[in-house]
Amino acid sequence: MGLLKARASAVLLVLSALGACALDSYIAAVYEHNVVLSEDTEVPVSPEEALVLMDKNMAILEAAIKEGARQGAHIIVTSEDGIYGWVFTRETIYPYLEDIPDPQVDWIPCADPGRFAPSPVLERLSCLARNNSIYVVANMGDEKPCNSSDPRCPSDGHYQYNTNVVFDSEGKLVACYHKYNVFVTEKQFNYPKDPEFVTFNTSFGYFGIFTCADILCHDSAVVLASRFQVDTILFPAAWVNTLPLLSAVQFHSAWAMGMGINFLSVNTCNSTLDITWSGIYAPDGLRAYYYNTEMENSHLLVTELSSHPRLSPDYPGAVNWKLYASSIEQLPSNDHYFSGVIYHDLFSFTELTEPEGNHAICQQDLCCHLSYKMAEKQKDDIYVLGTFDGLHVVEGEYYLQICTLLKCKSTDLNTCGQPVETAQTKFEMFSLSGTFGTNYVFPEVLYSGVQLAPGEFEVLNDGRLISQTGTSKPVLSVTLFGRWYEKDPPHTQQASPWFHCRSFKISSACFCNAN
Repeated sequence: MGLLKARASAVLLVLSALGACALDSYIAAVYEHNVVLSEDTEVPVSPEEALVLMDKNMAILEAAIKEGARQGAHIIVTSEDGIYGWVFTRETIYPYLEDIPDPQVDWIPCADPGRFAPSPVLERLSCLARNNSIYVVANMGDEKPCNSSDPRCPSDGHYQYNTNVVFDSEGKLVACYHKYNVFVTEKQFNYPKDPEFVTFNTSFGYFGIFTCADILCHDSAVVLASRFQVDTILFPAAWVNTLPLLSAVQFHSAWAMGMGINFLSVNTCNSTLDITWSGIYAPDGLRAYYYNTEMENSHLLVTELSSHPRLSPDYPGAVNWKLYASSIEQLPSNDHYFSGVIYHDLFSFTELTEPEGNHAICQQDLCCHLSYKMAEKQKDDIYVLGTFDGLHVVEGEYYLQICTLLKCKSTDLNTCGQPVETAQTKFEMFSLSGTFGTNYVFPEVLYSGVQLAPGEFEVLNDGRLISQTGTSKPVLSVTLFGRWYEKDPPHTQQASPWFHCRSFKISSACFCNAN
């Protein structure tokens, strides 16, 4: 009995110690990296030559990790493709890959480098985490052997995965994630048979991780936020900014707000390809972001976040996204209807011809409603209210419901929906709502110069996106970006020219050694 009491007391002491170590807030860092690229990704190189290139990039990452740690960061997230670059073939990426063990093996590569197959990248990342007492998140390639008994096994006898790895502050490998929704240009990579839901606990919160195009799909993104209830998402990306609705800071901040979650979004830096803009977001809005399209400058963002945002008394309540719009019985009359294209989708538009008013427009089952007042309409600024309710089918297949107020590129209505970065018209107020069939709606407000609007708008519980005051800058777009996951086509198990977001299927979490 005495021994049992002693053990019980010991357990209580450990639990008390863990509780005492728990942090209410933490310092997060993301590093947008201007990657040193291979001169020719079509020509195979030796593993030694591949390591030379990766060492150049890891030397840059090392400086950023040290600076993040110096500023007190508990965790730092680095870019997708940040160690070797992109546009490889299946053959030419192979020398850059390592066989990443299952994190359950309890391995600190920095302290035990010879335990598994040669892993110079894993070892260096582990030492960067261990020597700087910081969690390090990096993106690299994983190689997994397979054979003919596996009907999915590629002809070269191994899988190749776009993979995120996480090392804790002691350098231990604690998580790895294989990207599920592989993009059209990633022909060098496979995707896992089933989506992976990868999480890990720390003294400063519960974390989940996925990569780039995964954010457009239900698995793994929505599952981690809704079912696993993680506090923070870690999101390495190489995201091509796609105005008017899908620039990185615009959509990623909206996703964080719509899902009610912290979101550490880090893009690769390549302004020539329009791949840039990173940010750190919370459920109630922006904490820090970086936007630069003119210079190829890497950039470190560091800021404080709540460890458990759902426990905050100010945490946003549930939203009924169709409540207000569905209560409107009669649509305002309007004869200014026309069609236009946004990112290959055919929208229905109506022009805002007056400085203030009420407008509505419908497509399929989605009706969008807008009340607005412009501060002073500039004659060269043409604005429209637009809606789209349908399946997006270019560079991916996923079902959208979108209501948007946006500025046209010129006074020619045929330019409505084309990318535009500047505007001159401010709004005294706006209120946008829609009869959404989905509960997953992401609110976006974008100002002239592709700037976010922190603290200047809010979402009401009845589904209205409203301005809190007059806009401080001219408006590019105000959008409710809805994703109707149940209407997505099945995720194909065959090689495909683009990804298909899988409609709801919850499977058990997979680990790095699963094919």
